[in-house]
Amino acid sequence: MSQRLKLEVEAVDAVEGRDLVIFAAEGLSLARVAESLAGDGAVALVARAAAAESFKAKAFSALAMPSPAGAGYERLIVVGIGPAGERAMLDFVKLGGAVAGRLTGGRHADIVLALPEGPVEPAQAADLALGLALRSYRFDRYKTKTKDKETAEPLKATLRVENPGAVKKAVKQADALAGGVLLARELVNEPPNVLYPEEFADRARKLEKLGVEVEILDEKDLKKIGMRALLGVGQGSRRESRVAVMRWNGAGKHDQPVAFVGKGVTFDTGGISLKPGAGMEDMKGDMAGAACVTGLMQALAGRKAKVNAIGVIGLVENMPDGNAQRPGDIVASLSGQTIEIINTDAEGRLVLADVLWYTQERFKPRFMIDLATLTGAILVALAQEHAGLFTNSDELAERLSAAGTATGETVWRMPLGKAYDKMIDSKFADMKNSAGRHAGSITAAQFLQRHVNDVPWAHLDIAGTGMGAKDSEINRSWGPGWGVRLLDRLVRDHYEG
Repeated sequence: MSQRLKLEVEAVDAVEGRDLVIFAAEGLSLARVAESLAGDGAVALVARAAAAESFKAKAFSALAMPSPAGAGYERLIVVGIGPAGERAMLDFVKLGGAVAGRLTGGRHADIVLALPEGPVEPAQAADLALGLALRSYRFDRYKTKTKDKETAEPLKATLRVENPGAVKKAVKQADALAGGVLLARELVNEPPNVLYPEEFADRARKLEKLGVEVEILDEKDLKKIGMRALLGVGQGSRRESRVAVMRWNGAGKHDQPVAFVGKGVTFDTGGISLKPGAGMEDMKGDMAGAACVTGLMQALAGRKAKVNAIGVIGLVENMPDGNAQRPGDIVASLSGQTIEIINTDAEGRLVLADVLWYTQERFKPRFMIDLATLTGAILVALAQEHAGLFTNSDELAERLSAAGTATGETVWRMPLGKAYDKMIDSKFADMKNSAGRHAGSITAAQFLQRHVNDVPWAHLDIAGTGMGAKDSEINRSWGPGWGVRLLDRLVRDHYEG
């Protein structure tokens, strides 16, 4: 699990930690095994504390109290799971996050994973373990002040279950997924003077230790290939651009791969079309799409997914020096189509245009999904509640929507159409890179679609979900690692085996 969590799985036969976590349904109903381990007097103690604190055992609520006299632990933590009639809808990932939020670093907790109606399934235990790992993550490596023990020490927990063998196997899969999400969070949170294109590429190369084949294309390679649209974005920076190609071969040699493409603008000033200064520091997160793809590739490799997967990320820095791209310039993309630059702050679509074309031509994938913090307009439309989904495939739309509902990383389908496509026609080139304010997210997606042939394709605009995340049961990080769980679930449900 994460560096902040030390997790073990053992049988329900002992209490060794300083904290004991048990679950209560509405009406303060407890599992018999939880009552037994909590000790004599625990049921009455919980009832008194609940009455004093108006604790109703609503899902994800919690109540902490000193242990009964003579118990073999110090603190009893009761976490609510709501009414029995809603048990089928209980989100065990969030439940794990709620538990982690009540634990203290450096202390050891026993978590009795049993409900009043019986033991949990291994998959539910794995989801709870995932929630524990995600909630325990913090990004504080650049803080130099002495940390107190609670924040400096990892959480230590033991899942007490009736079937430890099966649960250990399921938790191992969850561990791989957690690792992918936390890698994505780490990348988004890093400052731009640390994580620039070359450094990002080097971190992607570290996936080789998991069996991922990684190829890094430098500027010489990109010029030879013809990625002029991507190179144009980065030409104002002293940091050279890169493209990282990651391949996980978990299926048959001749099985058609699935492909994921990420926008990796490691810092976006807007270029010559300079952004306002207020809030520009957040543009270190303009590579959240590339972070998601990298985290996904780690997750797939870590759990040895039975799929052939391609991850391709375009890594650039958009800066305004004397060599920077100008509004009015015309560049030719890898597809051969020409692009009039209207606004140098509409740069992500230029990066993706070349990388999408390259991916479909080289790998002939079963589908392509790109992720990008592409437009502020998607925030106007959907806030931070959903990512915008644009696609040429109804099947892909349905599968992504279902995966979003299952994981909580939800998407909302937006329209594409000829009228919107006409808005990016240019007087001087085949297309322009910006159509202005109206329908900004849609016209950006139309631009990308012009660089996709007949392959099923989906574009996820994650400007509202990929960075600046709101606090939740499973995340207290600015960079949420959004999309890793969504796409892992898509692959797991439809493209493995």
